[in-house]
Amino acid sequence: MGIAQGRTVAVTGAGRGLGRAHALAFAAEGARVVVNDLGVGPDGAPGERRGPAARVVAEIRALGGEAVAHAGDIATAGGASSLVECALSTFGGLDTLVNNAGFLRDRMLVNLDEDDWDAVLRVHLTGHFLPLRYAAAHWRAEAKAGRPVAARVVNTSSGAGLLGSAGQGGYSAAKAGILGLTLVAAAELERYGVQVNAIAPAARTRMTREAFARTMAAPEDGGFDAMAPENVSPLVVWLGSDASAGVTGRVFEVEGGRITVMEGWRPGPTADRGARWTPAEAGEAATGLLSSAEAPLPVYGAR
Repeated sequence: MGIAQGRTVAVTGAGRGLGRAHALAFAAEGARVVVNDLGVGPDGAPGERRGPAARVVAEIRALGGEAVAHAGDIATAGGASSLVECALSTFGGLDTLVNNAGFLRDRMLVNLDEDDWDAVLRVHLTGHFLPLRYAAAHWRAEAKAGRPVAARVVNTSSGAGLLGSAGQGGYSAAKAGILGLTLVAAAELERYGVQVNAIAPAARTRMTREAFARTMAAPEDGGFDAMAPENVSPLVVWLGSDASAGVTGRVFEVEGGRITVMEGWRPGPTADRGARWTPAEAGEAATGLLSSAEAPLPVYGAR
């Protein structure tokens, strides 16, 4: 009996990397898993379509678990709604949604074209919003019908969303947007029995192993592999289970064996004159406030 026993969990982008690790970890803890993956390349180019999801389903079934593949595009209304319907028609319910799908098209801002910007925001940000929107509609209907709901959503942000990352303007903007979406969803859906949290993981995936090859490399001596995606999944499973009752609207950074609760924007040094400033006065006040404020953490990759 695992901590996810009897729950139905949908994981997007679960054909490889973090999503695959999450799907296998949920299954190991007793969950029935909807394995979503569109089968695209690391940059979103068309790929195998049904292959990656089907392989993860086969892995789960070989270990005695229950799983079904879903190859819909969760950044479309049809694909996102069919993900929820797949869980309902196959397993009779949906208890946990893990939003994880994404890809990269890295460019410096002066070289970033509109199509790449739109594609990255679409898969990461819209690809979080739409599954969440359709899952939330189902859970709200259940709550209004008097049926108890103990639903969980785990969204996937990034250190790039927390601090920014040079060469990843679109990705950083999308991942920061996911944090805002998480906070709003947690506030709006709590009344229906839904908890919404986010993680900012660091792990070796198709999106990171080439861009950060040295950092992401597995240790040659066979020691603890801090960048293995499987290190992130235990927290995701806990957040997606009944055991996390009362935890919502939180962001966790996860890397190797380290878990950090991230604390977001809070008021710092303040000056209030009770009247309008002149530009010179506003500048003088801002300069004084900055002298007593904490310096921001550096953007990843900044020189």
